[in-house]
Amino acid sequence: MGKLNPDIHLIVAYLNAHPGSSSKDIYDHTVAKLVSYITLQRLLKELVIKDFLSLKGSGKGTRYFVSDAYQIIYDIDLEYYFKKEIDERVIRKNFNHELIKNILNKINVFAPEELEKLNNLQEIYRKKTSKLKKAEYKADLERLAIDLSWKSSQIEGNTYSLLETERLLREKQTASGRTKDEAVMLINHKEAIDFIVLDPTYVKPLLLSVIESIHSILIKELGIDRNIRKRNVGISGTNYRPLDNEFQIKEAMEELCALINLKQNPFEKAFLVLLLISYIQPFNDGNKRTAGILSNAILMVNQLCPISYRTVDSLEYKKAMVLFYEQNNVSAFKKIFMAQFEFAVNTYF
Repeated sequence: MGKLNPDIHLIVAYLNAHPGSSSKDIYDHTVAKLVSYITLQRLLKELVIKDFLSLKGSGKGTRYFVSDAYQIIYDIDLEYYFKKEIDERVIRKNFNHELIKNILNKINVFAPEELEKLNNLQEIYRKKTSKLKKAEYKADLERLAIDLSWKSSQIEGNTYSLLETERLLREKQTASGRTKDEAVMLINHKEAIDFIVLDPTYVKPLLLSVIESIHSILIKELGIDRNIRKRNVGISGTNYRPLDNEFQIKEAMEELCALINLKQNPFEKAFLVLLLISYIQPFNDGNKRTAGILSNAILMVNQLCPISYRTVDSLEYKKAMVLFYEQNNVSAFKKIFMAQFEFAVNTYF
């Protein structure tokens, strides 16, 4: 996790194509001209300890496989990945039932050096906010909330500009040439943020009823069904198909809540809830907005800096999410999360 020895990528690529290979096979077909056989053995041992590789057998009968953990965290080049069109990509088309219950509960998605960076940024935020008066903090939090409402809605296709959003939320003035639903979406989003700001402990512990109540605020007066969906949904830009059974969706959401409540690190909690609600797609609409509100609520209840995502490119955000849908890989979205946390620390308060 984090910066990886480039030899690892050669080994993983070979094992993806030839699972169950011996160390001698791996050596001969990957790094024979680069390192010694003893060095390779030491590297393989390290990769097993880090849970990047799994093994079967012992001694000369030991065989190596790429682990689920490595598939989730290894770095994928987003630009290269999307050079292939939607029907050319080899993907996980169906919901991965093992992901939440038996994989993510056993790994840490952030490397130690990544957590160190996040914690150092958090310390900057703590020092900055400790010097603010209550009114000053509230004013900057309001600015962040407006930026978040705008960006989250823009990602969902809302055409309001940031300035138009600010005028709507501060002065209740709608923008000409925009639909009523666009204004309602933004107003609802700000209302959901205000609800969480008043009581961030509402998400501790995280419960399905809590998620549904936040979603209800977000879709008010938009003609969208409340609670767990009872029909299929499709996601544009990908052949991934979310669960289509109401009872399986509810079970997956309960497993999500259990995972988030089990995790100890608040950054990981906030990151995973952001991805997994979108992955499950429990509602007919408003899934990403619900995920974003809950992710920030987890940050705030742990006294961490909330994130507005103001400078994220909407297309890059969607691509990173699609990568997770199709490969269950977090690398691209993790870069977005960390960059936007840094932006928030440096821009607000």
